Amino acid sequence: MVRPEELMKYENELMAKGYKLICGIDEVGRGPLAGPVTCTAVIMNLDDLIVGVNDSKKVSKGKREKLYDEILSKAVAVSTVSYTPEQIDELNILNATKACMRDAIMSLSVKPDVVLVDALKLDIPYPTMGIIHGDALSYSIASASIVAKVTRDRYMTEMAKVYPEYDFEHNMGYGTAKHIAALKEIGPSPIHRQSFIGGILGTR
Repeated sequence: MVRPEELMKYENELMAKGYKLICGIDEVGRGPLAGPVTCTAVIMNLDDLIVGVNDSKKVSKGKREKLYDEILSKAVAVSTVSYTPEQIDELNILNATKACMRDAIMSLSVKPDVVLVDALKLDIPYPTMGIIHGDALSYSIASASIVAKVTRDRYMTEMAKVYPEYDFEHNMGYGTAKHIAALKEIGPSPIHRQSFIGGILGTR
């Protein structure tokens, strides 16, 4: 298991330059055919690191749930925002993701000194540092990725009860064979992204 200290390279560099309130921002759900894109901004207490924090894709579901609670209890500030399928269709997924990230950062109850972001350029009034694969390299971004992932997965699990045909509780909106077969058979639900499914349904 990765120790949290191993994900502190960028945070340590920034703290050495005098930055104190370091925000990590990450998104979950850019690729699915259905559901929102969810972005979390978090300012962590870097004097009290949480064991087990890592890129959310590398952490088991059960462990993510426990880390989610611990991150929320120990963070200096957390803000999570989701953009709907309608907003994604209107803006396109890249612009929706950037806007969602900006909203999450600007909604923080504490203003950050600097923002660590996974290689996207954001229109925000704070200094930013872009890190490619940041969710695997930065403690702050990894913490944000866990909160965003758990938040979105919980929503999609609830949507699975409303639209059980699409197997959302297992695919979280991604285009699995079972999901695509249901789409072709019964058509889209209200939470499908129209701009993502035209090719599958032959409506482009």
